[in-house]
Amino acid sequence: MVWVWSNTLNHIDINIEGSDVTVKVGDIFQQPGLKVIAFNEYFDTQVDNKIISDRSLNGVFVNNHLGITASELDSLIEDHPFEEGDLLERNEHRPQGKKQKYRLGTIFVYDDYLLTAFAKFDESNRAVLTMPEYLEFLINFWDKVNNVYAQKSVTTTIFGSGITRIKGHKTISDEDLLKIMLWTFRISEMRFKYPAKLTIVIHKEKIDQISLFDIKSAKNGV
Repeated sequence: MVWVWSNTLNHIDINIEGSDVTVKVGDIFQQPGLKVIAFNEYFDTQVDNKIISDRSLNGVFVNNHLGITASELDSLIEDHPFEEGDLLERNEHRPQGKKQKYRLGTIFVYDDYLLTAFAKFDESNRAVLTMPEYLEFLINFWDKVNNVYAQKSVTTTIFGSGITRIKGHKTISDEDLLKIMLWTFRISEMRFKYPAKLTIVIHKEKIDQISLFDIKSAKNGV
């Protein structure tokens, strides 16, 4: 019976260094508090199935949940006073999309959404990351969240699940990515003060690939 229960588990609550963390099946757009939407390093908003797929999380966000036009969001991002170090060099040779690059993990707050620069794009506009870049993103991301969450709960998906290619790790699983997220959260200075908490939502079609029982059983989720 334990085996059956562990394989049908779709919600766990764990505590990581004093922060309440929930991992569950769900729709990020239905969650309370702040919701994290991963963009590329340019904060592109062009949903044309070339730069951004209309089936991707940020494509669905731009098309269905933004509330303003993409160009209006572009202007807000361009006018935002980002911290020193968040703005990187401009890529004037980029044929499509925006030119301004942002440091991985940079966050732009829009209403109850945290838009973050997650994926590097190659010349073919494919999302590509190395494992060191993935870790750099997460460590910087948690640090940025600590500065902006304002005692609100934060919900995110599993970063890198689906289309992002992590160089040298073609077979890395969503469960591996989830464990890396939880580990970097644990070693970061990010702490949620009760009742605020971190929630990581998993798409219902992917929960079968992840053993929440194993994560629940491990110390601090990893």
